[in-house]
Amino acid sequence: MSTTENLIQRASVSTPLALAPLNATSLRDQAYSLIKAAIADTDIYNPNQELRLDERQLITALGVSRTPIREALSLLEQEGFVRTIPRRGIYIIRKSKRQIIEMIQMWAALESMAARLATLHAPDAEIAKLRHLFAEFQSSPPNEHLDEYSDANIAFHTEVIRLGGSQTIIDATRNLLLHVRAIRRATISQQDRASRSIIDHLKIIEALEKRDTELAERLTRQHTLDLATHVDRYGDFLG
Repeated sequence: MSTTENLIQRASVSTPLALAPLNATSLRDQAYSLIKAAIADTDIYNPNQELRLDERQLITALGVSRTPIREALSLLEQEGFVRTIPRRGIYIIRKSKRQIIEMIQMWAALESMAARLATLHAPDAEIAKLRHLFAEFQSSPPNEHLDEYSDANIAFHTEVIRLGGSQTIIDATRNLLLHVRAIRRATISQQDRASRSIIDHLKIIEALEKRDTELAERLTRQHTLDLATHVDRYGDFLG
């Protein structure tokens, strides 16, 4: 047999690779995403909020076995969202006031950079959508619709991050968002923050529309740092 024929014969023999069967949907990942989303929607900084998670209730609610639930909770514990307390159970973590202030300060740095990038790259039509978030509060004060305004407020900040177009910033703020949004929700009714907040938002939108890079960055940073100042002054409920 010639060398060429030998190579062809060898090439026709497939090499088995160490591959696991494809799993279209990971039960652990689905459980992780759903539990994390549910935690994000929980008013975790309400002093009356129960923070203990019932494993059996999670199994029943999600319709899966104990294994993916425990694996999902293990991931959430690694990320600092829940804590296992021996002989007591699993609890959603509340951050301390100092930790929250530091998280808000980090958010201010990242979101202000996203605002800067948005003035350089975001399409006009996408920036214009930010105004729609607050359209219903122009004729009716936000403090009369706090739940709706709180949702619009959180949507605004996540949209500014998205409009920056930096996947690195989006990834860096993903886990920060859970606690920052909870604090925004918990404080929006304090000290007439809703009315002052919407004024800040509209100024930021105007700076984005005008492509005023320096102003958009500065206003966005100061708006979020004002939240850190508010938490420092009035956040005794955080401990």
